[in-house]
Amino acid sequence: MFKKIEQQGYYLIAEIGVNYYDIAKERDLSLLDAAKIMCYEAKTAGVDAVKFQTYKADKIASKYSPAYWDLREEPTTSQHELFMKFDQFGESEYAELARYCREIDVEFMSTPFDFDAADYLDRYMNYYKISSSDVTNIPFIKHIAQKNKPILISAGASEQGEIESALSAIKKYNQNQIILMHCVLEYPTPYEHANLNKIRQFQKMYPQLLIGYSDHTKPDENYNVIKCAYLLGAKVIEKHFTLNKSLKGNDHYHAMDTADVARIKKELDYCNLLCGNGEIRCLESEEKARLNARRSIVANRDLHEGDIITEESITFKRPGHGISPADSAQIIGKCVKKEIKEDTAISWDDLVL
Repeated sequence: MFKKIEQQGYYLIAEIGVNYYDIAKERDLSLLDAAKIMCYEAKTAGVDAVKFQTYKADKIASKYSPAYWDLREEPTTSQHELFMKFDQFGESEYAELARYCREIDVEFMSTPFDFDAADYLDRYMNYYKISSSDVTNIPFIKHIAQKNKPILISAGASEQGEIESALSAIKKYNQNQIILMHCVLEYPTPYEHANLNKIRQFQKMYPQLLIGYSDHTKPDENYNVIKCAYLLGAKVIEKHFTLNKSLKGNDHYHAMDTADVARIKKELDYCNLLCGNGEIRCLESEEKARLNARRSIVANRDLHEGDIITEESITFKRPGHGISPADSAQIIGKCVKKEIKEDTAISWDDLVL
């Protein structure tokens, strides 16, 4: 991850989550084949990592947990009921997905939602992701921190004190890099709720951390939300991924597809082109303009041999072929050794030094 950020400025994660269930149904595939196809398509489109969600309905939610998503997009009113539809995978399936991701050279990740998942996923992941929903689950955070790997943690729907407690719990057991992800726990996130300046606030508050952004807005035509997040300092960008944004339910309706991935990368690379490296120097391409747009010390009247240069006898005009106005104090009082016509740039050779 960190090498990729150094090379291209950002790290793009395709959050497959459990969207492969609907892709499998649509294409009449096995769940594993659908998950692999999504990994392959995401990698081919240009993402740096794919991420799943590992949970069992009975471990993540009670039977009485209400929905918190847009019921017009996903009509299931019980969290437990929804999770029951998408919890068939266990360690063997994730082991195979991790193997396949190594084969196609894309980073495999999955967010664990229980202790058992956190334990067995450790064999297959280089990074852990902690969901916004677990920011206050300090025992679980400590358990993951003790795995001693870099951790991404989303801070959706969190108060500052809760974030501080979560980060303290990680740092107590783990000295690896923490990536704090700005996130709005609203599906989909209205653009006016994106609050991207939170990224800048996180940078000020936690200068030792990498800051990222987990996006739940619907993709806009020019990907302005993600571009703005990146320009404000988000180095890790995570967004839900699908192969068909028109599918009903779950996370398809606010996800990116392969065309979006390609466009997002193009837009981010263009941002990099515009921003440059920040080095403060005159570019080679500016040299001609620098020479001709800068000013020189110019004779304000005809000057003759033996005349003494005074402030009244000079002015400052383009081009910058002669002595710079910055050196005007050095020529005041100098004697002219040869005739200088009015409106001519004065050179050092014209003066007795």
